[in-house]
Amino acid sequence: MNEGLGGGFGRREILKLAAVASATFAGASMLTAPAVRADDEGLSLKGKRIAISATGTDHYFDLQVYNAQIEEVKRLGGEPIAVDAGRNDGKLIAQLQTLVAQKPDALVQILGTLSVIDPWLKKARDAGIPVLTVDVGSTNSINNTTSDNWGIGKDLALQLVSDIGGEGNIVVFNGFYGVTPCAIRYDQLVNVVKYFPKVKILQPELRDVIPNTVQDAFTQITAILNKYPDKGSIKAVWSAWDIPQLGATQAIAAAGRNEIRTYGVDGSPEVLQLVADKNSPAGADAAQQPAEIGRVAVRNVARLLAGQTLPRETYVPALLANKENVSEIIKKLGIG
Repeated sequence: MNEGLGGGFGRREILKLAAVASATFAGASMLTAPAVRADDEGLSLKGKRIAISATGTDHYFDLQVYNAQIEEVKRLGGEPIAVDAGRNDGKLIAQLQTLVAQKPDALVQILGTLSVIDPWLKKARDAGIPVLTVDVGSTNSINNTTSDNWGIGKDLALQLVSDIGGEGNIVVFNGFYGVTPCAIRYDQLVNVVKYFPKVKILQPELRDVIPNTVQDAFTQITAILNKYPDKGSIKAVWSAWDIPQLGATQAIAAAGRNEIRTYGVDGSPEVLQLVADKNSPAGADAAQQPAEIGRVAVRNVARLLAGQTLPRETYVPALLANKENVSEIIKKLGIG
């Protein structure tokens, strides 16, 4: 079955798939609450103390979510108790322990490796503190606000396959499979690629790291390019977020291998600017809306505390930016 489907697909058919994916990308939803403004619903957090725990804020996405949540809690009349662990798991655990002891009216956790944070989310839940999350697939969370990472992963993979004509070697960063959104996006890449037998994921896969993500990705991709020096021996580089993509793009440009395309997720301004550069190797970036994700998560807190029932997940639309539409996407996101 795989051979028949992959072998029979020409570039035109692949392009059709990618076009359909891009057209439906922003509209995908499942178990989704509408992202309406809280004041339209008469919601308030007056007199409420809302804990906001961030794994780190060094990345554009994380910082936008974190700041937007603090602002939204204040706008709704609540008191934010905001802490940033600075990508330090030990500090993150200590901060969660302190937050649980403070007994806020609700706790919102932004990202984090599930094995690290989940025991403490359970402690919060057991202490009677409502737990909500951003990009965390925990059974201890009442509601998780996120992008549709199944759609993101599928559509980015279809864009990649289309751009390389349905064949060639691709390099994959897979360092954070324990982070739910990264795992979903990776699995969707694999699900798409298996139907195109001429597309091969080179082994061993690369592992992106934190901190020094850009520099490390630059070094790893430079080494890969030296190992595969012939033009066409590598067609694309994929990562589950766009900071490794930034380092990979820089390495490819520095090596004069601009025939290779890079792909990532988040919509960081510097990466979208590279996608907008027709001479840059950056091929596409799935742009999330982090500030809106942060605001929606806080509105969900207000809804919950007002007695409303929340869906298991709330999806905020993402926008797939490629060489053709990136200017429009940048404008929609309000990025200068």
